[in-house]
Amino acid sequence: MRFKKVRGGGVSADVAPVEAHVLAQCAADLLALLAEDEDEDAPAQDPLAAMVGMPTGDVEAPDDPALARLLPDAYGDDDPEASREFRRYTDSDLRAGKSAHAGTVLATLPPEGGRLLLDRDGADAWLGCLNDLRLVLGTRLEVTEELDETTLPEDDPRQQALQVYGWLGWLQESLISCLSPRR
Repeated sequence: MRFKKVRGGGVSADVAPVEAHVLAQCAADLLALLAEDEDEDAPAQDPLAAMVGMPTGDVEAPDDPALARLLPDAYGDDDPEASREFRRYTDSDLRAGKSAHAGTVLATLPPEGGRLLLDRDGADAWLGCLNDLRLVLGTRLEVTEELDETTLPEDDPRQQALQVYGWLGWLQESLISCLSPRR
C-alpha cells in the first residue's frame, strides 16, 4: 500500500486484503481503548453541562500508559490542579476527535482490500489515526531509539507488533508526502 496524489487534492492507495484486515483491527482496537475507561458509574450529568458538552466533576488522567500518551496532561506534574481543570474541558473533545479519525479509517477502508480514495479531510483523519496508532503501539512496545527488529531475538513476541509499528510509520510518511500544506 502506497499513497498517491490524485486530481483535486485527494489521495488514493491500493489496499491488499491483509493490509485492510490489520488496519481495521488496529482502528477498532483504538476505538475500544478510547472508550474503555469511561466511568459508567459516574453520577448523572447536569443538564446544562450536558447541553454544552462539559463533564461535571473531575476527569481523571488515564491509568493506562498508552491512553495517557494519547491524552496527556497539559501541565504534567508542574500544576496538577491546572491539569485536572484542563482535562475536564478537553478530554471528551480529544476522545471524540480521535474516535472520529479511527471511525473514518474504518468507514473508508475497503474491507476486503481494493482501491482507497480520500479527499483532503479524509486524508487528515487517516493521518491522525495513524499517528494515534503509532503512539499506542510505541508505548506498549516501549519503543526507544535503540529498539528495532534487528535487536530483538526472532522468537520475541514483540517482533510482529514492531513490524506493524514500522509499517504504520511508513504509511504515515507515504501519506504526508502526497499532501500539500493547507491554506
